[in-house]
Amino acid sequence: MAIVTALITYPIKSCAGIALSDARLTTAGLAHDRSFMVTGPDGVFRSQRRDPRLALIRPELDAAGRALILHAPAAQPIEVAVDIDGPRLPVTLFGVGYRGIDQGEPVARWLTEVLDAPSRLVRVPPEHDRVTDGLTPGTSGYADSCPVHLLSVESLVALDDLIVERGGDPLPMNRFRPNIVVDGWGEPHREDLARRILLGDAELGYAKPAIRCVVTMVDQHTGVRSGPEPLRTLAATRRSPAGGVAFGAKFAVLRPGRLAVGDECVVTEWAAQPSDGSSAQARRS
Repeated sequence: MAIVTALITYPIKSCAGIALSDARLTTAGLAHDRSFMVTGPDGVFRSQRRDPRLALIRPELDAAGRALILHAPAAQPIEVAVDIDGPRLPVTLFGVGYRGIDQGEPVARWLTEVLDAPSRLVRVPPEHDRVTDGLTPGTSGYADSCPVHLLSVESLVALDDLIVERGGDPLPMNRFRPNIVVDGWGEPHREDLARRILLGDAELGYAKPAIRCVVTMVDQHTGVRSGPEPLRTLAATRRSPAGGVAFGAKFAVLRPGRLAVGDECVVTEWAAQPSDGSSAQARRS
């Protein structure tokens, strides 16, 4: 029996996650996941791809999503009264234009000092209407694409074994920044084949493989990027037919609900073989 062993939400894109014992799954993913984003003064998003020190920013957010506290090494914490009514400003995520609500000058100055680069904090507007791609369309806040990233313990163990064989050190789960961690499938990469999953009161639908980038090379505790792992080993073993290297899977939310660590992960539909994001023949169980 596969069970949920971890739930992590990332309120601010590319910043540290918050581990949860239980959570509300919305149509846009775990509650408040990627509902905030750090941008440059031009509105273009910042991520650990170019600003690895984002990993050092630890947010706290109340259940209503209206009171935010940010922590970072060598900086005083800052409290932010979240604004959801302010003017909508243009922001850009992977070249696509969206809108964001600027969260004010004090937090902008704080971020600028911590990152040593002019920065601002924006929140996704309540009317945000974004359609994500993949086998099962969905919606999300400021996530790279689909709202839920699921990864199994077995997949990480298999990857770490390969990395060690190649002379590297095993990597922790947080390098891959999953939302949901599952254990108990008995073999790696079963998430590639799961097409419909029941978790607690919620249901997920498979969208596409999780294509990995240089963020996986950032130590999430130090904010320092180094290589070549895991991308070296993934490039040798997990190339996607659609391009890039895949590890883990992205899902859309078919039915919102509550879920918790310890919930059984029930797959009600499996694909016959891994998909690169195109249609796949499936079987039902």
